[in-house]
Amino acid sequence: MQKIELTSPAFNDSDFIPAKYTCEGSDVSVPLKWSTVPEGAKSLVVICDDPDAPRGTWVHWVLFNIPPDITELPEGVSIKNEPKLSGAIEGVNDNRKTKYSGPCPPPGSAHRYFFKIYALDTTLALDSKATKANVEKSMARHILGTGQLLGKYKR
Repeated sequence: MQKIELTSPAFNDSDFIPAKYTCEGSDVSVPLKWSTVPEGAKSLVVICDDPDAPRGTWVHWVLFNIPPDITELPEGVSIKNEPKLSGAIEGVNDNRKTKYSGPCPPPGSAHRYFFKIYALDTTLALDSKATKANVEKSMARHILGTGQLLGKYKR
């Protein structure tokens, strides 16, 4: 499986996520960039989740069927207003919304937020009601490459 380099101009891997991208700020999506998408990729998936949430892993963002020639998502991206993302679908996060919901941990220790990217050899036959679990099940045997960016946040 090929490694995809996933970065953000907003923070470095393992650093703190600026408040702008959280519930304490504008709650706009983090800008992401990637390189080395595997040859033969038909679509990309981006998932952001927090494994440190009190009730278990909390899903903040599910975005799939991203065209494989896309190499970045701008800050505050909206698939409705971004012609290059035609065909991309935002699934349901754990706030029951079809959009990015930024970090919003309870006060206390820092939580980890994993931004993950997957390159697939197919597009997923799912709609905007799809959850992270639906997406993971559908992409299981289609992953050509993957990458990850870790951000932290505490209130």
